[in-house]
Amino acid sequence: MEPIMECFDKWGTKHAGLFTFARSQKHVGLYQKFGFWPRFLTAIMSKPVGQTGREVRWTRFSEVPEDEREGMLLACRQVTHAIYEGLDVGPEVRPVAHQGLGDTVLFWDDGRLAGLAVCHCGPGTEAGSGACYVKFGAVRLSPTGGQDFDRLLDACEEMATEKGLSRLAAGVNTARHEAYRQMLERGFRTDLQGVAMQRPNEPGYNRPGVYLIDDWR
Repeated sequence: MEPIMECFDKWGTKHAGLFTFARSQKHVGLYQKFGFWPRFLTAIMSKPVGQTGREVRWTRFSEVPEDEREGMLLACRQVTHAIYEGLDVGPEVRPVAHQGLGDTVLFWDDGRLAGLAVCHCGPGTEAGSGACYVKFGAVRLSPTGGQDFDRLLDACEEMATEKGLSRLAAGVNTARHEAYRQMLERGFRTDLQGVAMQRPNEPGYNRPGVYLIDDWR
């Protein structure tokens, strides 16, 4: 682990985190030696895919022309940067597009990008057979964050339905309390539970008011 920590220092990484087994003191103790401290639980959740019955304006990153993709990635970065300075999901969006692992949902509100969700779909991906796995998802910080988050999840379910997938999976840190509760209300149930360990011992973007999906596995 020392070489990894040296890389973090060299890169000037100001915040790092990982997911590990909440019940294992050996894992927690090991990472503590390197400055990672346990904070809130992270729930890996899933639900059966169903019809939402609501109209949502969304598109796919795969539909964006090649010469416009960098501009779209900049728009995505503006959404995530506002949540936490330096947060860039481009390294997740590009491989999904280039390797055909799924697609990135782009959620719109009045012509403005309001949220995004990087989704792995089906066998040969992190989702597995019959599932759509939201590797990362977020909506912009705004007074309508809860409603936007609900619509983003609607869009993910719609895409999963179109691809013939039966289950939607996503992880959320319980410190993002509103997002966690909203997912429970939509029928998500926890399949696996771990703990987020963070270096330094600060919330980062795991805090109330942030509507964001990820699990750091």
